[in-house]
Amino acid sequence: MKGLAQLMKQAQEMQENMQRAQDELASMEVQGESGGGMVKVTVTCKHEVRRVAIEDSLMDDDREMLEDLIAAACNDANRKIERTVQEHMSAFTGGLPLPDGFKLPF
Repeated sequence: MKGLAQLMKQAQEMQENMQRAQDELASMEVQGESGGGMVKVTVTCKHEVRRVAIEDSLMDDDREMLEDLIAAACNDANRKIERTVQEHMSAFTGGLPLPDGFKLPF
């Protein structure tokens, strides 16, 4: 019975650590860029867009190109989010990588 109690305690600690990590990640921001930094998108690790910055010179350019640059910056931010989550959570998984497609509750 003592072994079961210890196992339950470890499971509870792990759950608390995972919740803390999720809370930390929710407030972390990454910046995606495209067009050599002409378009920048700041996104939280919860996938909430906080800021979009577009260089003034692009405002007179082709609308379709600008849309593509914004999409590319968002995709860059999403890749950075995935890496950040993977690195941050590896501390709680003993360095083992999270399985492909593993998503946190947010």
